[in-house]
Amino acid sequence: MAAGRNAQFIVETWSSGGAIATSIGLAVARRHTGGRHVCVVPDERSRGEYWRAMERAGLAPEVIVREPEEVMGGLVGIDFLVVNSERRNFSRVLKMANLSSRGAVLICKNANSRSDSSFRWSNVTNNGTRRLIRSAFLPVGQGLDIAYVAAEGRNSGSGEGKGKWIKQVDRRSGEEFVIRK
Repeated sequence: MAAGRNAQFIVETWSSGGAIATSIGLAVARRHTGGRHVCVVPDERSRGEYWRAMERAGLAPEVIVREPEEVMGGLVGIDFLVVNSERRNFSRVLKMANLSSRGAVLICKNANSRSDSSFRWSNVTNNGTRRLIRSAFLPVGQGLDIAYVAAEGRNSGSGEGKGKWIKQVDRRSGEEFVIRK
């Protein structure tokens, strides 16, 4: 997905014990796009575990050791951001991310087991500088919640006077509800 979008700056958060497959996929995408891939880990133990796993896969990623909330403001122009929904402040990380001027893809891994059950993409994008274009929940693994956020000041191409479609997916059954507002 990151390579298909030609993401030039890919950021992920990772912690000890997490799955490494996504990280390998992001590193491979970085090779295809010629961009930058940064992994933010909370401690040295996580850094070591992540580094060893990536090294076994033949990859040498850029790793930052600090809490993700502290780092996000300094990482400018993020095109593709992957966070773990099991972390207690994951929505804060999404809000603080300094996104690219051409828009961004935001992904929450482990969405079925997220720590904040009241999470909504609109809470992350309602700060005035971001606008949610579309979002989707995929029942893959522990669930992926994906959102595309528009570039600043651009519209999605839909007319102002038209109705808005709202899609809600029941996370347990996968049933989809579509409502026109």
